[in-house]
Amino acid sequence: MWTSPREHTQMAESDELEGAQSEVASSLGPIEQTPLRVQVAERLRSAIVTGKLRPGAALVETALAEQLNVSRAPIREAIQDLENDGLVETAAYKGKRVKPLTVREVAEICEMRERFEVMAVRRILENGTPVDTLWAPCRAMEEAAGAGDREALIAADGAFHRTLILLCDHQLLAQLWAGLYLRIHQIMSLRNDLEVDLADIAGTHTPIVKVLEANDVKQAVRLVSEHANALADFDPASIAERPE
Repeated sequence: MWTSPREHTQMAESDELEGAQSEVASSLGPIEQTPLRVQVAERLRSAIVTGKLRPGAALVETALAEQLNVSRAPIREAIQDLENDGLVETAAYKGKRVKPLTVREVAEICEMRERFEVMAVRRILENGTPVDTLWAPCRAMEEAAGAGDREALIAADGAFHRTLILLCDHQLLAQLWAGLYLRIHQIMSLRNDLEVDLADIAGTHTPIVKVLEANDVKQAVRLVSEHANALADFDPASIAERPE
């Protein structure tokens, strides 16, 4: 069918518009609405692992619901999720509370961390995996230490160790690490309430990357072992609650 030049131009412009709209639509995914219990759990989890909710702190549903401006139901569900994470416990005659840290638990967490990270560096070197992605969190830690920003330093530290574990390409280890690091993060936050030199903390990571790049298994194992046990050097009793 014959079309005039004007009609042909209009049809072309229409096709271009539809194509552009289709391209935009394909690049934008649907908006996901996170369940309220998940949002509440994340807020509470963050407060616990950063030390804002201290070990032994009572978790009262009515008070939390008022603070977060939600009903008690998502609070109750979120607390159950945190109990499954090992961050919350039910105390007799006291109700739900942030799980206290015992000296033994701090020591066991340090021991497990050492075993996980030694395994990780061995696998990284055995597989010949590049470790250049570890430099970004190292730089972030140095910047945070220079600015005296404890929370930023802990976040960058978490990124470093998470990357180290992921680089070893072991799915089960990565899953187990995610749960263990919640407690490591909590201990670090509580320890950093004390007089701790942030520059010293940041500075312990660069040597690990250097020996990994040098393919030095012996030194890599030694450094990550020393690093994993550094928490214990700050006297676990000073950040842990002894059983009654």
